[in-house]
Amino acid sequence: MKVLNAIMEMIESGRALDQFSEPLAKGVRSLTEPRLVKNALSGSWLGHQLHPMLTDIPIGAWSMATALDLTGGQDSAAAAKRLVGLGALAAVPTALSGASDWSEEHGPPQRVGLVHAAANSIGLTLQLASWAARGKGHRKTGVLLSFAGLSSVGVGGYLGGHLSYVQGVGVNHTAFESPDEQWCDIAAVDDVKEDTALRADADGVAVMVVKDDGAICVLSATCTHAGGPLDEGEIEDHCVRCPWHRSTFSLTDGSVVRGPASVDQPTWDVKVENGRVLARQG
Repeated sequence: MKVLNAIMEMIESGRALDQFSEPLAKGVRSLTEPRLVKNALSGSWLGHQLHPMLTDIPIGAWSMATALDLTGGQDSAAAAKRLVGLGALAAVPTALSGASDWSEEHGPPQRVGLVHAAANSIGLTLQLASWAARGKGHRKTGVLLSFAGLSSVGVGGYLGGHLSYVQGVGVNHTAFESPDEQWCDIAAVDDVKEDTALRADADGVAVMVVKDDGAICVLSATCTHAGGPLDEGEIEDHCVRCPWHRSTFSLTDGSVVRGPASVDQPTWDVKVENGRVLARQG
């Protein structure tokens, strides 16, 4: 465990990786800038990130190919080859969705993500070489290449787990908000402006308050995607855009309009009494 922790700390603090990761991330962001592309790859339409779900397909296919290689012998050679090919095909959309998510990260997560991508790319290359070797009748070589490829993907999987479960990449940053179900006095009506968000406190939860065509809207101020200060974002076209990664949410119902966010922003019920704005989480 100490060795693994030391390796992870070395990668996280490895600023030398930035000379590769930062320009690459910039290029990926430019390619995924269109809203339809970003939403499709982020999983905004799915309700959670697309990339983790897609990883099951290539990993599963390559794992089963290796299982057949070890237990089925020559009788399973054709099936194992098909599984290797299926995994390689599935790795393409998996990598695209992962690259889109990764391009929005900075610092240690971006460095870990770069090594994660490198390990998986090596794994994919080895699997493609295995598929080619099997096709030429070199089954033993193909088996060895598949095992090496699966091992490299396993390293990538460990790094991916570190990104999610240690660094919190891809998790809903409002998941642990737990305000009481009572109405909270959060602001004076006169302080709430049109198209300019006001940050307020609702039973210990930061919220943003804004008027949209005269209607008062209240959303949690912590962006679900990466915890950015949504109240500092730009208000436009009945939406708020996070200043960190440009995730965009509807002011009316908190739904994701543009990724990289994949989880809707929590909204709050609102009422006005005696010139004060009261809210409770809806």
